[in-house]
Amino acid sequence: MKVYKTQAEVDADLVDGNLIVGDDVKFEVSVIIAGNINAGDIDADDINARDINAGDINAGNINAYNIDAGNINACDINAGNIDAYNIDAGNINACNIDAGNIDACNINAGNINAGNINAGDINAGNINACNINACNIDAGDIDAYDIDAYDINACDINAGDINAYDINYFAFCTSYRSIKCTSHKAIRNNAHSPICLDGKLTIEKKTKEVTMEEVCKKFGCDIKIKKED
Repeated sequence: MKVYKTQAEVDADLVDGNLIVGDDVKFEVSVIIAGNINAGDIDADDINARDINAGDINAGNINAYNIDAGNINACDINAGNIDAYNIDAGNINACNIDAGNIDACNINAGNINAGNINAGDINAGNINACNINACNIDAGDIDAYDIDAYDINACDINAGDINAYDINYFAFCTSYRSIKCTSHKAIRNNAHSPICLDGKLTIEKKTKEVTMEEVCKKFGCDIKIKKED
């Protein structure tokens, strides 16, 4: 295991702004790296970096203005808090994601894949993902202006409020307050309908905003808007 005790030791090993270590890494100091971290396992108090690729990521806090990566790949991601202005990744893949709170203005990913996602609160302006796949999603509250995903697939989903497009779950989908979605489906034959303890389940119609140009293309002709008398 490579141990870094000072920022100067980290800076000395940087190659073109990147820290590449063919072993596990332990930071006994908070570090700031402008480039990428590529290592086996990462243990640290605070990590500030661009791309993070590791076997396990264990940290008190992971703080970054933007986390922009093709992929964020780790066996386990364990942190007190994960705080970032934006988290943008092609895919976020981890066996387990455990954090006190996950706070970001936007979380954008092609796919978010994890065995378990466990967090106190997940707070984001927007959560945009093609698919969110997890064995269990356990959170105090999932709060976002928009949670946009083609599918949310999980064994069990437990949260304060759940707002989504389609929700697919194995046996239980439980909210302490309300659930809003366009559809829900249980995978298990003998499963329970979504449970709302202090709120209600609301099924909303799917709507799509389109421009007038798109409407014209749909009809295959030019359209003249007629004003009402």
